[in-house]
Amino acid sequence: MRPGQQPHHTGQGDQALPGGIYGSRIWEGWRFPYSAALFCCPRRNTVTNNVSFNTVGFINNVSETDYEKFIKLKKDNHLQLSEYTNVWKVLLYLIISHRIKEQESAKGFFKSSDKFNAIQNAIDEYYLNAFSPEIVHALNFVEKTKFSAEVLHKYFKLLGENLKEGSFTHSKFQTNLLYIQNHFEKAIASLTLNSNYTFFIDGIDVRPDSVSYEYYIECIKGLAQATWSVNNEFFPSIKGEGRLKVVLLIRPDIFANLGLQNQNNKIKDNSILLDWRTNYSEYRNSKLFILADRLLLAQQDENSKVGDCWNHYFPYQPFIANKRESSFIQFLRYSLYRPRDIVTMLDFLKDIHVRNQKNDPSTFSHHDFDNGEFQTRYSDYLLGEIKDYLAFYFSETDYESFRKFFDFLKGKSTFGYMDFTRAYCEMMEYFEKTNINKPKFFDTADTFLQFLFDLNVICYIEGQGRNTFIRWCFRERNYANLSPKVKTGVKYEIHYGLLKALNFGKRSFGGNKNSFHAGASVNKYRFK
Repeated sequence: MRPGQQPHHTGQGDQALPGGIYGSRIWEGWRFPYSAALFCCPRRNTVTNNVSFNTVGFINNVSETDYEKFIKLKKDNHLQLSEYTNVWKVLLYLIISHRIKEQESAKGFFKSSDKFNAIQNAIDEYYLNAFSPEIVHALNFVEKTKFSAEVLHKYFKLLGENLKEGSFTHSKFQTNLLYIQNHFEKAIASLTLNSNYTFFIDGIDVRPDSVSYEYYIECIKGLAQATWSVNNEFFPSIKGEGRLKVVLLIRPDIFANLGLQNQNNKIKDNSILLDWRTNYSEYRNSKLFILADRLLLAQQDENSKVGDCWNHYFPYQPFIANKRESSFIQFLRYSLYRPRDIVTMLDFLKDIHVRNQKNDPSTFSHHDFDNGEFQTRYSDYLLGEIKDYLAFYFSETDYESFRKFFDFLKGKSTFGYMDFTRAYCEMMEYFEKTNINKPKFFDTADTFLQFLFDLNVICYIEGQGRNTFIRWCFRERNYANLSPKVKTGVKYEIHYGLLKALNFGKRSFGGNKNSFHAGASVNKYRFK
């Protein structure tokens, strides 16, 4: 299963990755469990569309159509940021109230209220009893606020509400919207819930090509403000044991551009850093190794000690820097210490291994890792992640300019500061000759150097001999240092995993003479 794909079966006798990873999806990042400014979930399927620890989870995705509808709303009603926030509140309340009704009614003993029933009757009338709890459908409710408000008033009038004739008009979009928001809040607050409800909003890390960055960020700012407001101002005031919470799934760099007040405090007070970092000498006790070993253990009939499964599937030990080292360290070298990198490598290895019909289908060798197809596919995967990141902020032409720079390093995967500045100057000459607009990240040589470091394309190396220190951005980042700075005037090296995709050739860490097998020898492990 590749990152970004839903779990599925191959239809070929369930030939899954060793460890049967079908059914799991790996996420990494910052976790904001309470205020929901940011959140990443290790096992989404166990949290959403399910009940766990008396908590019901649901997920909704923001699609390209949703952004287009927001743009139309903005143009038709001249929306400001505060109005974006109110629109998002109504959308969240509409979806949440429907989810609550579905879940609680299924239990057979839902203690509803007159106000909540009025809201549900209005929704049923507006959508002709065919409402689907998706953002794109909920947006219809706020596109025509006059009609929506009138339908709501029709049912609240039966509860004694009294308004003047003609209170709602098409020209009073904001007034109508606030009326709708107020009545949803009254209805939800009137409930006494016994279960917790968590609503995930996903899909906001991808900006559609048809939506400009300016329109996108305005829309997401409104969503972030609305999420923060309902989680901290409205939901805590609701009585009962059950709690409501909205959670955004968002990248840290996007969160940094949302313009929320006291962002650093929000990160420190409301987040958990999922730290997968380790070092070569202690990798065996790392969370990353344990996770990889458990993926392999998942399909076995018998339980095993930590590491036994890994030793069986990857028993080889390459000879590196005058010493033997574990095959897992080879995986670490090619990764950014993220579970999805390890999973992707295992997935590619499995795919090639099965297709080549190896004599021993349950073990891998250094030849499999050094395989040209594997190296190319994995390197393309890492470069694809960078391309996805750049596509959020920059154009396709900017991405091509980013790739072009590496041609001027003339095959040097390890280079000094003078080599880098010389390549940068040649890149500037290239822009002048081709009349290509220089991307913002090429403003200065040091700006681009920092950019490469931020992307983990390069590390910087300081010291020498036994006092050599290799600095990667992903390893240096922590709560106190969210944006580590690159050092100038030292040596730099391109990430091993990107060498093939950036046309620097392949660096091999193994060899026929320098590798041997060590580990579990019994054949109790099954390769499905």
